[in-house]
Amino acid sequence: MAAGQQSEAEHHALALWAAECAERVLPLFERERRDDDRPRRAVEAARAWLRGEIEVAQARAAAMAAHDAAQAAQSAAARSAARAAEHAAATAHVASHAKKAASYADRAEREDAG
Repeated sequence: MAAGQQSEAEHHALALWAAECAERVLPLFERERRDDDRPRRAVEAARAWLRGEIEVAQARAAAMAAHDAAQAAQSAAARSAARAAEHAAATAHVASHAKKAASYADRAEREDAG
């Protein structure tokens, strides 16, 4: 395995961690944009990919939709929460997105706390 590459088990563990991080902050997005489920669908796509129910391309599409949702958010906390979901779904494609999902989740919590 080349440097920076993960085994399938490691990739899946990172994707699960990313989904858990993003899911934790989804309410910060949802309280602002109640009718916009794109970030939640991105987290669900990450989990569906883990279960083998969808392909990477579908997870990437969900990630892009969460990215668009982030752009529509007004508050910094809501934007960061949507970006956490975006990167959770994108972890199906590239495992290094997991760290970004965790970082955006942490940022969302800090922004919400003021």
